[in-house]
Parts: sequence; structure tokens; C-alpha cells
Amino acid sequence: MKINIYAVCLILLLSSHGFVFAQQATTKPITKILFGSCVHQDKPQPIWAPINQQKPDLFMLLGDNIYGDTEDMQVLAEKYQKQANVPGFKQLRETTPVVGIWDDHDFGVNDGGAEYPQKQASKQLMLDYFKEPDNSQRRSREDGAYTAYIYGPLGQQVQVILLDLRWNRSALHAVSKTQYEKIKSPNNLGPYEPDPSGKGMMLGETQWQWLEEQLKQPADLRILVSSIQFISEFTGWESWANFPHERERMLALLDELNIKNLFAISGDTHWGELSVDKTEKGQSIWELTSSGLTESWHQISPNEHRQGQAFIDANFGQIDIQWPNSNDAKDEIKVSLSLKDTQGNLLLQQHLSF
Repeated sequence: MKINIYAVCLILLLSSHGFVFAQQATTKPITKILFGSCVHQDKPQPIWAPINQQKPDLFMLLGDNIYGDTEDMQVLAEKYQKQANVPGFKQLRETTPVVGIWDDHDFGVNDGGAEYPQKQASKQLMLDYFKEPDNSQRRSREDGAYTAYIYGPLGQQVQVILLDLRWNRSALHAVSKTQYEKIKSPNNLGPYEPDPSGKGMMLGETQWQWLEEQLKQPADLRILVSSIQFISEFTGWESWANFPHERERMLALLDELNIKNLFAISGDTHWGELSVDKTEKGQSIWELTSSGLTESWHQISPNEHRQGQAFIDANFGQIDIQWPNSNDAKDEIKVSLSLKDTQGNLLLQQHLSF
């Protein structure tokens, strides 16, 4: 095997200046990725049966991977262990690579952000749960648990970018008590409204810089993993729209870097749906929301970008990738985004080409 010494030196130089490259997780092509969110460790979990039957190449947990909601790390650890012992989930982890990121309830507090006092200890418990190596940069990183992976060989590389939307997240802005009681609460529209200062943040500047470097890396297909909804502009509950300048910055960044091979997946909502929006330059950004593996919510929020129906029953997401048969650069990568129920029945599906 020949080694390009100049390439090696360049990688070492960039790494020494703080540029963090995605982990090469596998060189085997992947064609089937499953994902989900919002799984309560104390509830029945029949959904693992159809998930295991699919025999995915990868499974991703998008947050609320347990319902911890505590500052007591012993309690949090016991809840992780209880979920780890669920037979169907245990079977999945024995046969399939499982990666993930947290949301608020496994972070430690409902709708929590930067103010949560136990985030460092909680992060280590989460990384233990995902069997992250002791020398992983996720463990030593001082501003969150975000990471990225590359799956597949050259020409069939899938980049998975897992964002941390908790560690640096500014406090949410709630409406007045009167407005909530008279308008919001009776219509189940949630307590929040957009950040009026325009200065609140979710990623933090270091994570933004890291994300830009990730998007500059070569990849044939990119999956942006967001624990909360990115496309929906409803702000009553948690979403990127609570911080509209952050949402606009993401869309602008995709335009600036001319990213045309990316779609997003998300969780959190307790219902599943498909959304799409366009960047300023007209690039369509699709998002499949899958939530939850055990949780449901009967008051679905408005979403002007929703495509078709939303589904409140327990569900999981599926990504099927069909790679071109030739090396012709003009050949398209075909992707199917699907939502399925606890029996494995298809709820919705969208076909994309990149």
C-alpha cells in the first residue's frame, strides 16, 4: 500500500490547528440506516422487533434516548442501564452499530440548555452508553458532544453529522403568563416564542466552525442529525425556529458551501412527519422527523413546510440508499426516506435523488 506523505503531513498540520475530521467508521458501503428518538425506559417497546427484522447497517438515536430528568447522576446511570437491558434494544446493539446524540430528557432536564449544572457528568454517562472510547474527542471536547462519521468507500461515502443542541443552548424565551393562559394553553401551542434579542445561540461558535469544516470534507451523501426540528418554523415548542437567526445561518451556510447532497433527520416532537424548505438559492432541504419510539402526542403543532400527513403513533425512520451502478459522475444517488410503525408498516415515504 502506497502512502501519500504529503497528504499525511497536511492532515497532521490541520489537526494541530484545531481542525477535527470525521471518524472513518467503516469502509463497507451502507444502504440501510434506521433511526428514532424518544424512548422511555419504563414503557413497553414492541418497536424493536420490526427494527431488528430490517437488519440495518446502522441505527441512530436522535435524543431523549432515556427519560432521565435529574441532577442525580446515579439515577441517570440506573435509567441508562434499565434501557440497555431491554431485550429488543439489547439485540439491536449486539448486531448493529448504534450511534447517537442527546436531547433534553437524557441531557438531564426538560427543555434544558447551557444552564444545566450536571452537563459534564451527564455527557460522560451518555458516551458510556454509546460505548465511546476513553480517548474519544467527544469525551474531552469542552463545548459539547457533537461528532461526525464517514461510512463507506470512496464514491459511496455517507457523512453523518450529529449536532449538539443542548450544551450551549441559550435560555428559551417564554410568552407572558397572561398570553399563555388566554391563547397558547387552550390551543396547546406551547409556551415559547422566538428569541427577541437575536443573540441567543444553540450550537455555539466553536461548533459552528467545526460544522463548516465538516461540510467542506468530501462526501457523496450527507445526513444532518438534529435532535429537534430544523425545517418547521413553529416556535411554541422547541425547534430551530426559537432562534431564527441560527436557522437562517444554517441555510445560508449550505448555500455558501454549495451543499447539494444533504438532507436532515430529527426527533423530539412525539409525532412523525416530513418537511421541506428551500435555501435562498433555491436548494431544497428535506427533513424526516421520527418520534417517538415509545412516545406520542395527540396535539400536532402547525408546520407550513409539512408534506402530507403527520403520524402520532410510535414510529421509526428508515433511510434506503441506492448507489449508482457505474462511476459516472452524472449518475444519481437515490434515497428513500420512510416512516414506519410498530409493525413495520409504511406510514409515509419520499424518494430523493442527489
